Amino acid sequence: MGMPETMRAVRIAAHGGPEVLEPAEVAVPAPQTGEVLVQVGAVALNNTDLWTREGAYGRPGDPKALSGWRGPIDFPRIQGADVAGRVVAVGADVDEGLVGRRVVVDPAIYDTEGPDANPVGLMGSERDGGYAEYVTAPVAQVHDVTESPLTDDQLATLPTAYGTALGMIERGRLTKGETVLVSGASGGVGIALIQIARARGARVLAISSGSKIDAVREAGAHEVLDRARDVAEQIRAVAPEGFDVALDVVAGDLVGEGLPLLREGGRWVVAGALGGYDVSFDVRRLYLHNAQVIGSAMHTPTHFGLLMDLARRAEIQPVVAARFPLDQAGRAQEELARRGHVGKIVMHP
Repeated sequence: MGMPETMRAVRIAAHGGPEVLEPAEVAVPAPQTGEVLVQVGAVALNNTDLWTREGAYGRPGDPKALSGWRGPIDFPRIQGADVAGRVVAVGADVDEGLVGRRVVVDPAIYDTEGPDANPVGLMGSERDGGYAEYVTAPVAQVHDVTESPLTDDQLATLPTAYGTALGMIERGRLTKGETVLVSGASGGVGIALIQIARARGARVLAISSGSKIDAVREAGAHEVLDRARDVAEQIRAVAPEGFDVALDVVAGDLVGEGLPLLREGGRWVVAGALGGYDVSFDVRRLYLHNAQVIGSAMHTPTHFGLLMDLARRAEIQPVVAARFPLDQAGRAQEELARRGHVGKIVMHP
């Protein structure tokens, strides 16, 4: 049976609200030299989908400029960074033995080759992504997970959320026996941070809303703090000596309130700004205590390889909050924006 010439996809033709998500019938992309074609089994949603669609990333010197992850978007763009599926075709110079293999795609576009390269672009932003029946990807960024007991839905939740979480944990140098503070704990990255930090032997303090506290505790947090109450006071109550590492996707006021509670030599790792990007804090709390504030954008190839090893052994158990068909992408993104769920939302082409 031959490949179809066209496929269903959902694209954005401009920045805006959910209404700019448009169903389309487009050509199936052909894998180029060094690429494979993946039939999408599941694609997970991320905050990056919302912010890319809205153009909410800003630009250096102009934080309010409409922009994609790393600059202007070439419209129309098929969104979707997180893909699990099967290889159905390969380009030149690619082993045909990959056809039929179950894979997860590393969605990062890296600044160079090598194990410690930094992501400077993202599938679904700087190149077409997985809101479609098929997507192409460089073979070096397609990871064979055929033997993993995780479902396609679970595997699709991993690339951005768990990749971001593992990048934060690695850059924050979290070690066994340390105490870690996790913000935004009920989201995809938050659940990933809890699971991976707990697996490393850290004590996990998680910040969440009251209605989600039980679910966050069930995910593995040792202590869950209610974000509607005084967070600093709650931290002092459960960790009088402070904490070693903050893994923060919220930023905003939390940075200024929490930095004084870092232990000597503590690390505050930021990978999001759900609470606001304009941050103010007492810089003395940094230099007088040898503390560090560390920015973390996703993962390196090394980090992603470690994540895929965890997936093959099912040492992480992603939480799937909801499932939508591809033609309900707008509704799925609205559900994501409401933040009433715990875990990740996925779509099926």
